[in-house]
Amino acid sequence: MQRPWSWGPRGRKVQPSPLRPFLFPSLAIDINSSDIKALYRRCQALEHLGKLDQAFKDVQRCATLEPRNQNFQETLRRLNTSIQEKLRVQFSTDSRVQKMFEILLDPNSDADKLEKSANNLIVLGREEAGAEKIFQNNGVALLLQLVDTKKPELMLAAVRTLSGMCSGHRARATAILHAVRIDRICSLMAAENEEMSLAVCNLLQAIIDSLSGEDKQEHRGKEEAVVLDTKKDLKQITSHLLDMLVSKKVSGQGRDQALNLLNKNVPRKDLAIHDNSRTIYVVDNGLRKILKVVGQVPDLPSCLPLTDNTRMLASILINKLYDDLRCDPERDHFRKICEEYITGKFDPQDMDKNVIAIQTVSGILQGPFDLGNQLLGLRGVMEMMVALCGSERETDQLVAVEALIHASTKLSRATFIITNGVSLLKEIYKTTKNEKIKIRTLVGLCKLGSAGGTDYALRQFAEGSTEKLAKQCRKWLCNASIDTRTRRWAVEGLAYLTLDADVKDDFVQDIPALQAMFELAKTSDKTILYSVATTLVNCTNSYDVKEVIPELVQLAKFSKQHVPEEHPKDKKDFVDMRVKRLLKAGVISVLACMVKADNAILTDQTKELLARVFLALCDNPKDRGTIVAQGGGKALIPLALEGTDVGKVKAAHALAKIAAVSNPDIAFPGERVYEVVRPLVSLLDTQRDGLQNYEALLGLTNLSGRSDKLRQKIFKEKALPDIENYMFENHDQLRQAATECMCNMVVNKEVQERFLADGNDRLKLVVLLCGEDDDKVQNAAAGALAMLTAAHKKLCLKMTQVTTQWLEILQRLCLHDRLSVQHRGLVIAYNLLAADAELAKKLVESELLEILTVVGKQEPDEKKAAVVQTARECLVKCMDYGFIKPVS
Repeated sequence: MQRPWSWGPRGRKVQPSPLRPFLFPSLAIDINSSDIKALYRRCQALEHLGKLDQAFKDVQRCATLEPRNQNFQETLRRLNTSIQEKLRVQFSTDSRVQKMFEILLDPNSDADKLEKSANNLIVLGREEAGAEKIFQNNGVALLLQLVDTKKPELMLAAVRTLSGMCSGHRARATAILHAVRIDRICSLMAAENEEMSLAVCNLLQAIIDSLSGEDKQEHRGKEEAVVLDTKKDLKQITSHLLDMLVSKKVSGQGRDQALNLLNKNVPRKDLAIHDNSRTIYVVDNGLRKILKVVGQVPDLPSCLPLTDNTRMLASILINKLYDDLRCDPERDHFRKICEEYITGKFDPQDMDKNVIAIQTVSGILQGPFDLGNQLLGLRGVMEMMVALCGSERETDQLVAVEALIHASTKLSRATFIITNGVSLLKEIYKTTKNEKIKIRTLVGLCKLGSAGGTDYALRQFAEGSTEKLAKQCRKWLCNASIDTRTRRWAVEGLAYLTLDADVKDDFVQDIPALQAMFELAKTSDKTILYSVATTLVNCTNSYDVKEVIPELVQLAKFSKQHVPEEHPKDKKDFVDMRVKRLLKAGVISVLACMVKADNAILTDQTKELLARVFLALCDNPKDRGTIVAQGGGKALIPLALEGTDVGKVKAAHALAKIAAVSNPDIAFPGERVYEVVRPLVSLLDTQRDGLQNYEALLGLTNLSGRSDKLRQKIFKEKALPDIENYMFENHDQLRQAATECMCNMVVNKEVQERFLADGNDRLKLVVLLCGEDDDKVQNAAAGALAMLTAAHKKLCLKMTQVTTQWLEILQRLCLHDRLSVQHRGLVIAYNLLAADAELAKKLVESELLEILTVVGKQEPDEKKAAVVQTARECLVKCMDYGFIKPVS
């Protein structure tokens, strides 16, 4: 056996290697596992090497073999303390942070460790304690070192960690902004990498939110007196974002993110706030820069790097800024800047500048249309459009035709262009061989052809012309060889032409064209969303239709005024058939994908259109299962919470239709079901129509039957007064739905307390509803009363005091032909008997005893078993009181 040490040359003793101190004891233990001496020696060696957990096991074995040995007990205590301290240090936030940075900054770290440490650092940065520790331990400087490595995954982890650290903490956000510097942040956002650009955008948004006052940190004492002036920092951020818009060094993704941040943070969120100084600052210092982005023409050599969405985002920003202005002088100033910019671009010697000027007008027409119309009236604008249409250069024609399309949005303007531009567009369509120009010219003709809207009698073109245009649009839409940007215009054309019922009927039958449109809606080019949504609204006839009053029609005819006519294919049967075809083609998954689009592109108007489509698709109860299965319930929730008032109501109504007939656990899985409550409660407003009230009550009834947590949520959303209000309603179905909802709600303790409170007629209303002639109302009211009287004895006594008719109503319930109502009545009778002996005596002295006896003597078959059993339990209770005796 080898000894743990050896003698070297010249008789010197050689020091053992680190592994050797416990090699000999280990061999001894292999022979005899109960060798205490060997176990203890190995324990000492392992402790010396820092392997405390293994040392602890050996000494624990020694202590088991010799429990009275004080030396072993002392070693156990010492090792236990050392292990606890080591664990505390190892798992402390400081240690974890230090360890993660060591791994991340070590060039020799393997990929798995790097990824794990990066993810851990992000998670730590999102926690308040972790973010503070990173900040205090020179974390910002270390994170900047990670950014300097130029490795995408490390840079991404650093930016996301900084984003978490800035969230909800104003002082920390300010310090990080100054440490990292806004110009460096913007240069990172300017990167080509889409993921990186988005992460930096989120970082800037977190900083802006914290500086704007969304500070989660509570300040007390001296800290409360220190108020950070953040206006200068916010202005600096805005200024840098505006500079990014016109910089050639910024990528298309970076420009989009800069526009998104401006869209989100510059205009007021609530027009009731008077301060619009941010908008005024941007108009004065950045409107020309935004106009430059709007006027970019991708085919020109001077064009900035763009994505498919950049110009649309800039148009949306111009629209939001214009809407945020408070008075006419501010709007005049805005218009003058636009006029100066456009007229300054006109140059007879430079055709590129003229093209940019018309492109800018085209972009403004997609934003604030009234302003765009005023700019169309500028001297030379319309003439330049017509001149560019006749140009031999493809770019000039593309820009001019697109501008004409956007200019003809209103009927009055379209009529002007019909008389002046249709012949020109037709000429271009016939002569050009370029598909890109041809398709845009076709869209212009489509738009002009649909200027009469849904009015069958007000067609702009000859019979059959619109169908031919639509056929050509569908043909281009299905042609995969044409680029996405050009095919988008085919959808734009259909968005106008589908106002014609013949066109929309043909379109939904053309499955390849439908699928092609759906595929385009899922692409990265989100500027198509509005066109797709408009086409679907037209196909489902979910636009608002004015109610036609026959008397007014007769009056209009008599006075020789135009009367709109409905197309035969706009009748309900045809609409239902189109809805069926759209559902079969998979429209729900496309709508769900569209809802997830970036918030700036998915405008409130687009959300409203999507909500209208969803509502039309949910109309038939048989289709709602398909809608839920394809993710329709999940997609509707954001539409019901954000957008225009009309859009939110439509989405809430669609949610109510789904909630009324679907299992909430399947339709709205997980925590998402709690988000459905508020939209449904909003439909209980008396300003909404009866159908919306009714279906909202059905939805709430279904939800309140699932869990007490949901009943609590409904109660907290203050739905109870509205439900009680509809219980008084004269309309039978509304009263029934409200009573059924209340029947489920009374299980909740807080609702029961409202019935227990003095000075209200809630219990009286429920008792009187039990005496109604409507079986369904009786059933629901009796169910509510049965649960209330079972929950509180006080309510049993209160029931006898609220109305003199209580006993008569109870007897009617116990004799009811419908077994479910009779069963509820007998349960109420049992609750009253069990509540109080005096009350029981009063019931026994009445005719109720005879009713109970008759019911109790019946032979219990399968249907009547519960009824007969409850009646017998009532009789047993009377026997327990001694009011009646059994007959032998």
